[in-house]
Amino acid sequence: MKNKLKYAILTFASLFSIHYTFSQQVDSTIYFKVKELQETVKKEYAPDKRIKIFAFTKTDVVHNEYQIETTEQAAKTAFEQQIKNIPTTVNINLLPEQNLDNKLIGIVHLSVSNMRTKPDNAAEMASQALMGTQVDILQKDHGEYRVRTPEGYIAWMPTSSVTAMTKEEAIAWNNQPKLIYTAEFGKSLSEPNEQSQRVSDLVYGDILALTAEKGKYYEVTYPDKRKAYIKKEESLSLKKWIDSRNPTSENLISSAKSMLGLPYLWGGTSVKGVDCSGFTKTTYFMNGYVIPRDASQQVLAGEAVDILDAEGHFDPTKALNNLKPADLLFFAGGKNSNPNARVTHVAMYIGNGTFIHSAGSVRINSMLKDAANYDDFQTRTVVAARRYLGSKDPQIQKIENNAYYSIK
Repeated sequence: MKNKLKYAILTFASLFSIHYTFSQQVDSTIYFKVKELQETVKKEYAPDKRIKIFAFTKTDVVHNEYQIETTEQAAKTAFEQQIKNIPTTVNINLLPEQNLDNKLIGIVHLSVSNMRTKPDNAAEMASQALMGTQVDILQKDHGEYRVRTPEGYIAWMPTSSVTAMTKEEAIAWNNQPKLIYTAEFGKSLSEPNEQSQRVSDLVYGDILALTAEKGKYYEVTYPDKRKAYIKKEESLSLKKWIDSRNPTSENLISSAKSMLGLPYLWGGTSVKGVDCSGFTKTTYFMNGYVIPRDASQQVLAGEAVDILDAEGHFDPTKALNNLKPADLLFFAGGKNSNPNARVTHVAMYIGNGTFIHSAGSVRINSMLKDAANYDDFQTRTVVAARRYLGSKDPQIQKIENNAYYSIK
């Protein structure tokens, strides 16, 4: 009797196992269909996850349930129309999330706010945003906001570094006259004298509300309502600063050289430290432009400059003839890299075969073999060059035309 019962139990367990495995196989087949559709929609509507999102947040193959988050309404609509033919449950969360109490606009209130790839202080740094920068708030996870910057870059920022606002609060902030800090480094003070207590540090490009003048100082207000004073000689009204921008090749190179010696910082876009594309981004910002964030994005903007031979390899003679000062040079890692390899580095051409870039620190190198500072050039492969000056590309946008900046 015991043996029969044991056999029956084993048989039932075996059948259950077969059924469970079969169910998993069925669900896996559906999963691959869902995954294929997600990839197809992503490729069309959100191919660059740094600026547009269409990604799984949950894949429960056993229960045939999935969750997707996206910043793109068109992607959500396209996916929902096509998923009808697949027997599954997919919930799509359209960002910004609905639990943000209508505070969907943020204004950075630290001199420099670090942005990371995940909502975790230990996560990789992706970029930075300067004080006064307006961002879209898309999501909140514990002490982090997922935000979108004026150039469209999406990453996570601590809630402690940005003031969240409703649309009405943001309009009130934007209606105030603004001041921009123009010294490299400095501080704001609690009173209009040098002996008073510091309110915060400041870096070039920080923007604050201008409320009054007190002798040699401007009185300013932070997005989080702190009050402070800044020396007039270290700042300028934002409108006057914008009006004074003259983005010539000479001025761009002068701005680039003002950062010589700054340390390389992965994700850095401020005078506290810059990565290669943060360096070119900051150089253009100093001259009144908002440009794409990363090197692999910057290479898609502007106008192409012919510096390659018929086989697609770097041609030094052609480069010297065709490049102009302030053009951007783009590199792939490795001396023998395929010229179609992914762009990993960017530099600004100065002239006479030299260029300035952030590699270890901001420094000048040469593409000429007999030059003393040629050594760095031979470790990389040039794959493209782009000209931003004079380009009508909408990705190269004047600050006053960018909706995230209020110029008053």
